[in-house]
Amino acid sequence: MTIHDPSVAAGLHTRPAADPAPLFRLAQLDVSHDPDLDTLWTYMRPRTRPSFNPDLLGEFARWQDDIVRASVTGAMRIRYLVLGSSFPGIFSLGGDLHLFSQHIRAGDRAALVRYGRACVAILHRNMLGLERPIVTIGLVQGDALGGGFEALLSFNVVIAERGASFGLPETLFGLFPGMGAHCFLSRRLGAARAEQMILSGRTYSAEELYDMGLVHGLAEPGEGRRVVEDYIRHNRRRHSAHCAIYEASRAVNPLTLAELEAVVDLWADAALRLSEGDLKLMRRLIGAQTRLLEKAG
Repeated sequence: MTIHDPSVAAGLHTRPAADPAPLFRLAQLDVSHDPDLDTLWTYMRPRTRPSFNPDLLGEFARWQDDIVRASVTGAMRIRYLVLGSSFPGIFSLGGDLHLFSQHIRAGDRAALVRYGRACVAILHRNMLGLERPIVTIGLVQGDALGGGFEALLSFNVVIAERGASFGLPETLFGLFPGMGAHCFLSRRLGAARAEQMILSGRTYSAEELYDMGLVHGLAEPGEGRRVVEDYIRHNRRRHSAHCAIYEASRAVNPLTLAELEAVVDLWADAALRLSEGDLKLMRRLIGAQTRLLEKAG
């Protein structure tokens, strides 16, 4: 795989070297750097629902740019990148269903495609490790549903606490997960098993996904961060080998951004075909999520 100069891609040469823009000035992402472990820790804290609202997607894109800039300029040594959530009991509920329903009712395909393509651009870049020698780790300390589950599939390593649940509920209201699940799962599990998992609409435990190989490490409740730290300490001497293995895996079974975007287009078309009954089911799911959030709060 040809790796371009990320400093050019990030627009670094356009900024004055003596007065760089501040790193990680983000409202919905808490970022800290551990120089002892060469690890950047990031926790999502969406302003309302723990889902991928458009502003949060914009912050993720800037976050990725800042990671590249910090790495290229030497401002931070980042060999491991960890993403978790600060919301109690929830990693992410995925896509912004309320926004989806508004766009569907308005027949606004362009808005649906724009949202979906913003999502898959972030996931594809994460899958590539931002084209840097970085191992990406998803830390799951609560439920990961829909797009939240899809996002985790783009990480090299997933560490989950026991009791966490994973699921793709989109088929329950006549849709399918369009932000990468089919592409990622087909490569990891095979097409038939991926379809079975998506069509089931059921939730899976962390233990079940560990047995499938989608979760790479289990932690007791409340011990997720410690287990990630232990994983990094145990594997840091193998860091270069791990990066090379992940790159080789991508070369053997490549996933292009164009493929992800093509699925987004199919997802948008399917969304516009939803019936009023399907939209009512979507609203019920939104209501159930709201009650879950109220209980967690």
